Amino acid sequence: MAKGKALGEYSMKTTSLTISPGPGGSTLIQGNFEGTASGFGTILGTATFVGGNSGTSDWCGVAYLDNGETNSATGKGRYESIGKHRWRTEGLLETADGQSIVTEGEIDLATRSWKGKLFEKV
Repeated sequence: MAKGKALGEYSMKTTSLTISPGPGGSTLIQGNFEGTASGFGTILGTATFVGGNSGTSDWCGVAYLDNGETNSATGKGRYESIGKHRWRTEGLLETADGQSIVTEGEIDLATRSWKGKLFEKV
């Protein structure tokens, strides 16, 4: 994904996980997350990961902006294992207000944290 200007960072914690059988013998992991993101205030969302040590992901979330408004986002991406209990993630989010945002992050499965950076899509 082509990325442009850096927009900021995000930091989230997992609040719950649901693990179930997926298509073609894969595993579905659905995680509910809460945290903050630069320019978006408090964020809540659900990520679905399909695969094993690598695969695809989907995101559906909402941001509670500092000005009292909300802005929802959906997106698709991929992830891959980068070592013991760590995943690298990248994705493309489309927000309700028309922004296209490239995300790059890292999930630490042991601490259930997800941190990363946000970029404009070019």
